[in-house]
Amino acid sequence: MFRYLLFVVPLAAFAQTSMSIEEYKPKSTLVVPQHPVTRAKYPFIDVHNHQNSAMPVEQMDKLVKDMDSINLQVMVNLSGGYGDKLEKGVANLKGHYKKRFVVFANIDFTNLDDPGYSKRAAAQLERDVHNGAQGLKIFKNFGMDLKDSKGQRIHVDDARFDEVFETCGRLKIPVLIHTAEPWSFFQPLDQYNERWLELKTHAGRARPPEKYPSWETLMGEQHSLFARHPNTTFINAHLGWLGSNLGELGRLMDRLPNMNTEIGAVLYDLGRQPRFAREWLIKYQDRVMFGKDVWNRDEYFTYFRVLETPTNTLTTTASITPSGKCTDWNCQMKS
Repeated sequence: MFRYLLFVVPLAAFAQTSMSIEEYKPKSTLVVPQHPVTRAKYPFIDVHNHQNSAMPVEQMDKLVKDMDSINLQVMVNLSGGYGDKLEKGVANLKGHYKKRFVVFANIDFTNLDDPGYSKRAAAQLERDVHNGAQGLKIFKNFGMDLKDSKGQRIHVDDARFDEVFETCGRLKIPVLIHTAEPWSFFQPLDQYNERWLELKTHAGRARPPEKYPSWETLMGEQHSLFARHPNTTFINAHLGWLGSNLGELGRLMDRLPNMNTEIGAVLYDLGRQPRFAREWLIKYQDRVMFGKDVWNRDEYFTYFRVLETPTNTLTTTASITPSGKCTDWNCQMKS
């Protein structure tokens, strides 16, 4: 019997060491008090959401019922489009629930090389505002993937769009802009990249230098845009990808008083620096908005726990990051 046991133990150990990193999903043994929250303590606005403005009324009724259940009073739909789509979408949402939805317009990039493009795009936005749009959303293709007819990348601070942003300032509507991706997505896929596992299992999220400008280039263009339009209010999506460097984000906000931000899909960065994040959020509380990005009612519960309770350890697979889940570490969170 003793010989048999000596033979079996090494085999079991060998089976474990042959496991791949992708298969490794440890279960925490930590037992701590839980603070589940399924409804926000205060009514709130979600400034970063994406919905089909043309949804049938049955779907809208269900959405509003779910919003009511978590105390979500106003949802901002950033995918409003422009022209007829925008007008019909606003009529649909506001026609059924006038005070529950805000719709942002998007830019028409058709024929952007035409001599009169700047005035045409600005005029379209003004019509969209007349038809009910209450803001402008800039998607992440602006700066990364959008190109002109010659195949040249459109920079985030391209002068052709100055008239559009000046129109936003004149009409006093905010611009919510998503530029670039997390810094790690632009870095080499090596042993030093903290998002290595995510990029290994989801290779399409990487932004290699042969295809994309650097993170620093894109964000520098964005900050230049903010500085050039001081009378326009900007909302820098996803903490401006500076959630891991809140000190720098604070300095940027101090320098650019027309720039605000929101916390959509970046709880993982706040969670690993709970004390400093709390201090920072209190300091800039009048300029940091609530945003979720991906609609899933039950995933809001994670945000409520982080923002309202003394929870200091939380393991979750909720869409609290841009990639839809936590990275390879557990999320350490504290309100």
